[in-house]
Amino acid sequence: MIHVENLTKYYDSFCAVDQINVEINQGEILGLLGPNGAGKTTTLKMLTGYFKPTSGTIRVNDFDIDTHPLEIKQMIGYLPESSPFYKDMLVYDYLEYVSKIKGIRPEDRHPRLRYLADLCGLNHIMHKAIGELSKGLNQRVGLAHAMMNDPQILILDEPTQGLDPNQIVEIRHIIKKIGQEKTVIFSTHILSEAEATCDRIVIINRGKIVADGNTADLKQTAGQQTTIQISLLNADPDAAVKTLAAVDGVDTVEQVSHTDDGVLKLNAFTSSDRDVREKIYTAVKATDWVMIEFLQEAKTLETIFRDLTKQMN
Repeated sequence: MIHVENLTKYYDSFCAVDQINVEINQGEILGLLGPNGAGKTTTLKMLTGYFKPTSGTIRVNDFDIDTHPLEIKQMIGYLPESSPFYKDMLVYDYLEYVSKIKGIRPEDRHPRLRYLADLCGLNHIMHKAIGELSKGLNQRVGLAHAMMNDPQILILDEPTQGLDPNQIVEIRHIIKKIGQEKTVIFSTHILSEAEATCDRIVIINRGKIVADGNTADLKQTAGQQTTIQISLLNADPDAAVKTLAAVDGVDTVEQVSHTDDGVLKLNAFTSSDRDVREKIYTAVKATDWVMIEFLQEAKTLETIFRDLTKQMN
């Protein structure tokens, strides 16, 4: 549905987005994940046609954004990070005003507003002024605004930024519901949001894509080592490192600490697809050391994200 090729954006000599290539399929919820300043907002603004790329191509269906920007914009609903509201207007009046701007026919306006009020949970606040609403309710109004013209594509920039945990869950639920019918692209630096909401995650750092796939794919292909944390009592540090490093499947072993009370803490790293904990346990059991801690650190999206973005810093 969306084809992005060599997308690049410079601000004077600063490269904010550096030759991004990505295909976004119809009906997909895609999370654009990255630290602050990674280029997420710039990328989304180019997808919406708000920013003109320095170079590269954006195509939506059969339309190129350089030659058919209006046709593409008509397919997109956009919620920026800071929603521009008329805060003295009532929610109903504001959404009716938006419906007129969007060209909704008079006979279709009220049914559309009723549908969006149900979808975004606005029925109990339609009579309230926007300026009286919480951040979470403001985001719901912004979602209704973005969905007014029934777009094929919904683009959301940091939609849960500044919300409390309950509000985040509510917005997540709405996004997933919309994603059953629409293509949704949203940016975030909240790892749990991407993992809980998205079908697919694109990680961007310093304007470059460093990973692309679902959570399971990222965990499998990121080259991430598994860390096994071991604490031993009455073990000589050099002998323990040597013994554990010799275990089949263990890549390296590092000493973390050795306390005065004789507790030696080690990290064993493995890239093996097989679970090597049984072999480590057997190796320790053959000694007179006492194992008092044995913990495997799971491969998480957070550790993958941290390693991928740290590599370019």
